Amino acid sequence: MNGVTGRMGHRQHLVRSLLALRAQGGLELADGTVIWPEPVLVGRSPHKLRALAERHGLEEWSCDLDTVLADGSIDVYFDAQITAAREEAVKKAIAAGKHLYVEKPTASGLSGALELARLAQEAGVKNGVVQDKIFLPGLRKLRRLVEGGFFGRVLSVRGEFGYWVFEGDWQPAQRPSWNYRAEDGGGIAADMFPHWEYVLHELFGPVRTVQAHLATHIPRRWDESGSAYDATADDAAYAVFELAGGIVAQINSSWAVRVHRDELVEFQVDGTEGSAVAGLRGCRVQHRSTTPRPVWNPDVPAPEPFREQWQEVPGNADFDNGFKAQWELFLRHVVRDEPWRWDLAAGARGVQLAELGRRSSAEGRRLDVPELPR
Repeated sequence: MNGVTGRMGHRQHLVRSLLALRAQGGLELADGTVIWPEPVLVGRSPHKLRALAERHGLEEWSCDLDTVLADGSIDVYFDAQITAAREEAVKKAIAAGKHLYVEKPTASGLSGALELARLAQEAGVKNGVVQDKIFLPGLRKLRRLVEGGFFGRVLSVRGEFGYWVFEGDWQPAQRPSWNYRAEDGGGIAADMFPHWEYVLHELFGPVRTVQAHLATHIPRRWDESGSAYDATADDAAYAVFELAGGIVAQINSSWAVRVHRDELVEFQVDGTEGSAVAGLRGCRVQHRSTTPRPVWNPDVPAPEPFREQWQEVPGNADFDNGFKAQWELFLRHVVRDEPWRWDLAAGARGVQLAELGRRSSAEGRRLDVPELPR
């Protein structure tokens, strides 16, 4: 596990996924076999790695990736490093014959992402990319609505994501400073467009066109040591995507917005038969038969409690951590060759969309999204 001293690698992948699996006694299969993950922590800081291993009762850690990859007892390489460091490390893992599970974006550019997918296919190693959002309770409820035909013909999707990330001068930033340096692979389009690609693709259909506007609203920030630096990457991205079948998706992503919604990300889906608003955990619906008749009158207060006119979608199941749920599927894929579709080729689509989004913004026009070769 390379990059687990970082925020996501530590909290979601190590603690809430693999250590949570160990705490429940491993991942038990139908025949009684138990998959037991043994994490080997890898990174650049021996002090941080040692402290992390001691905190969680782990014995194996190293700052020497080459030596770890040469260990024949290790089956899977996981990467949660900064994007700029990912390609080289993943190539080493492929050459060492390791199965791969990596955070997104899988590479800094489309050519690199496609090369990783090709190399993994040629090496015959199982591979996957983290696509956690579709495993969240809110979006799993939304998928249930889509598959059940609740919406009729889907017309549009509107997404709002983001929160205020402190500049770092008078309050510490909630995100690492490399996120705001383009030279280090930062930028909200690079970070979030891969998410929007698989969410839209999985639930509604492939993205066919993109028109985006990227902005750096906060041009000066302060890093982890308190030193000021110039933000060279975008901290907000406003995009319109056209999907197969004519569905229009509008998604705003921003680290320079203050939250006035129920969850940090929300998607409103409108169809001929009904609408839904889904967040990370909750999902509310309004069917055609219960849709009220609002009347536009700016001269008097709105008499209708609009939010109260929606119905909460029940869970009807216990939803586990989204990262952990996908880890379980990947481990089953590695050990038992169970079905898996979130591979590096799928990850390349997300990198492609981010790349086209940046180009669309720079050129000020809508761009087609070509289908990538498998």
